[in-house]
Amino acid sequence: MPFKLGVLGIDHGHIFGMLSNMTAQGCTCMHYWTDGPAVTEAKFNDVFQDVEKVQDRRVILEDPDVRMVLISAVPADRAALAIEAMEAGKDVMVDKPGCITLEELEKIKEVQEATGRIWSVNFSERFEVPAVTRAEELVFGGAIGRVIQTVGLGPHKQNLKTRPEWFFRRERFGGILCDIGSHQIDQFLHFTGSNDAQVVHALVENTTMPDHSGFQDFGEMVLKSDHGHAYVRVDWFTPDGLPTWGDGRLFIQGTEGHIELRKYTDIGRPHKTNSLFLVNGEENSLIDCDAAGLPYFPRLAADVQDRTETAVSQAHTFKTMELAITAQKKAEGQ
Repeated sequence: MPFKLGVLGIDHGHIFGMLSNMTAQGCTCMHYWTDGPAVTEAKFNDVFQDVEKVQDRRVILEDPDVRMVLISAVPADRAALAIEAMEAGKDVMVDKPGCITLEELEKIKEVQEATGRIWSVNFSERFEVPAVTRAEELVFGGAIGRVIQTVGLGPHKQNLKTRPEWFFRRERFGGILCDIGSHQIDQFLHFTGSNDAQVVHALVENTTMPDHSGFQDFGEMVLKSDHGHAYVRVDWFTPDGLPTWGDGRLFIQGTEGHIELRKYTDIGRPHKTNSLFLVNGEENSLIDCDAAGLPYFPRLAADVQDRTETAVSQAHTFKTMELAITAQKKAEGQ
């Protein structure tokens, strides 16, 4: 049965996918709150014209009909808002990174266990990409054997004219590996079936913005688990000539084949998303994945209703953010 949502923070554009995909499940949303001006607000009001702004977030938190809160505030503020929401009896879907310090993560774990609420981080590079849905079907159907490595590439455009002040401050955005690197960790754990991993190598740099000393425009890490390895590269170097925000790719190496996902574009031909390349002992295929669906959202809606963990396990979400924060700290010599 559809349920009511509330929104706390619209500072990042991921709120559009979060809210639209949940309303597509029949959920409703009447109110949003945000702390001060947000660069997304004019567009938000245009896209979600029936969602009214409230000045006090308690209007949302104290509404007994609100079952789940969506949070896309400044990364440094997300943990406190999620804790407040869980303590108010709400399930939470939060934009990545769900938190930016290990201390915040430990507090979230404590509150989640005490309240029994759902704390789900929307790793949109998996949950909002139909090509990944199709890759899951192939991988877990045995198409490439046992997965032994992933290579995740997450390049992004800087789009400096649209970036708020917090985007350049390490203590506010959390660092490049904690932020966009968390997508890649999520995918590595998922496709290798790993419950834990080690951060073998981590590096961050600021190469292009000397005037913003807290900014990081390049990051890489190497992960190792009992099931496989991963190399991750994330950056803010995507040139303006690309027809989208970044040429995000995922390579999945199995013992009997491999898969490449060109998620958001395919260089050198007309703009096309959700392309999957599969090579194994029998196939050499290019698969269009536009119709593969996004099961995370209907499963999460069912989890809210049924108190289950079909969308993503709580342990997986915790571990992903633990590793992302650990990698960030390692890269910074902490």
